[in-house]
Amino acid sequence: MTDPTGDVAHLIQTALTPVFLLSGIGILLGLFNTRLARVSDDMAHAATLLTGDVSPADDTNLRRHLVRLEHRRWLLDASIVVGGIGGASTCAAAFVLFLGSVGKSAVTGWLIGLFAVALGCTVISLVVFLGDSVLAWRGLRQEGLLPRSINNMAK
Repeated sequence: MTDPTGDVAHLIQTALTPVFLLSGIGILLGLFNTRLARVSDDMAHAATLLTGDVSPADDTNLRRHLVRLEHRRWLLDASIVVGGIGGASTCAAAFVLFLGSVGKSAVTGWLIGLFAVALGCTVISLVVFLGDSVLAWRGLRQEGLLPRSINNMAK
């Protein structure tokens, strides 16, 4: 005879794994979005500086900043999309887990596949985010900080 309380407790323990993974993915998505907002603000600021009276050298430097910021925006967009797919796969895996336990059906293949997609997407989003970090670090080393005003550019 099986213990229904033990079965339910095991189901709850198993269901906690995707919850923790989903929580971690949510934190990463928040980080990616915050970083994207900063990049977007810097792009708007650089574009505003370009409308002012700038020297040709400063114009070239600002345009390099804009190109780098555009690449960073693309990488962060990709991180968010792939991370979102990982989060959705985690939710789907938890749903399949419950369906499998309630319906006693064979969902092992679906569960393994969805967890694999969730983990793979999370890893890919982190690798793409690393690309953004490398671009940011490289830009700071080669071009310096984005000037805050036109007056600070010639100095």
